Amino acid sequence: MAELSAIGLYIHYWWPEIPTWVSALGFFIFINVINLLHVKLFGEMEFWLAIIKVLAIIVMIAFGSYLLATGSGGTQSSLQNLWELGGFFLNGVMGLVMAMVMIIFAFGNIELVGIAATETDNPQKTSPKAINQIVYRVLLFYILSLVIILSLYPWNQMAQGGSPFVLIFDSLGSQTVATILNFVVLTVAVSVYNSTNYCTSRMLLGLAQQGNAPKFLSKINPRGIPVNAVMVSAFFTLMCVLINYLFPEKAFSLLMMLVVAAIVINWVVISYTHLKFKKHMIAMNAPTQFPSIAYPFTNYLCIIFMCGILLIMSQTPDMRIAVMMIPVWIAVLSIAYFFKNKKITDPQLALKDKMRSVPKA
Repeated sequence: MAELSAIGLYIHYWWPEIPTWVSALGFFIFINVINLLHVKLFGEMEFWLAIIKVLAIIVMIAFGSYLLATGSGGTQSSLQNLWELGGFFLNGVMGLVMAMVMIIFAFGNIELVGIAATETDNPQKTSPKAINQIVYRVLLFYILSLVIILSLYPWNQMAQGGSPFVLIFDSLGSQTVATILNFVVLTVAVSVYNSTNYCTSRMLLGLAQQGNAPKFLSKINPRGIPVNAVMVSAFFTLMCVLINYLFPEKAFSLLMMLVVAAIVINWVVISYTHLKFKKHMIAMNAPTQFPSIAYPFTNYLCIIFMCGILLIMSQTPDMRIAVMMIPVWIAVLSIAYFFKNKKITDPQLALKDKMRSVPKA
């Protein structure tokens, strides 16, 4: 939902008269149609969207470096922008600490590589390779690109309300470059929504196959698409359109905070699960194919860090609602888990379920 809201902001660069909820609805329909056709079509689309954004960032870095080296970016473009204008930590270290919430949002979804492994050829080779490449991609696509854009334009004069890449080149008078970059960031938002939509439906499918979700979600059509799971995911995502209609100015920030809260839950559960998994593997004296570095220290470090993110969010009025939603959501899950276990342990309910599954004569 957050990515659909971001799409509306990028569309505003060209057509500010179009409401964000209209853009969100249009791309919502488009992506769900793609996901209902064939998983191969989804994979092809993700491949080309990834190629576009990777090439665009490399070209942007190269073009920005050219502007800095030749002085074509104007008098305001200089590497000195990195340490002048107040230098690092102008408002103290707390500025960086408070920004951690936004940083966590940017790093969200890297855990989805574990879900993609189930439908990947040779995951023993491709999954570790993808995970290890995260370090290099962060250095290239985050650090280097930030160095370029912060050098091209003073940070205290940057406009708000869209992609900083687009706004900076627009401020420099390079409308053509800004238009191209706006198209690129639009494809990035579409790509993220496309991938999360895929992963959500596969999560529902996996839960249904495990008996942790309604059985109708486990239905797979002849093309290999879990249609019901995709439709249920789409139904709840559709709330994004309503949120953008009711709160067009605050929709993205509100949904972004909810995403961060979900990311915190994800990584705390992942870290705790890994602790239990490793403990079991050690007890069984079973070899680990991909050992975790500095286990169990890194698990505890991740949990402490995520708790710190919650503390930061609780101190910020606009973010506090997302923190308050976490115990509510966990309570809902706990209640559902309680009734599920009760149903399994109750002999009469178990017998009724068994009788329902017997085909009629």
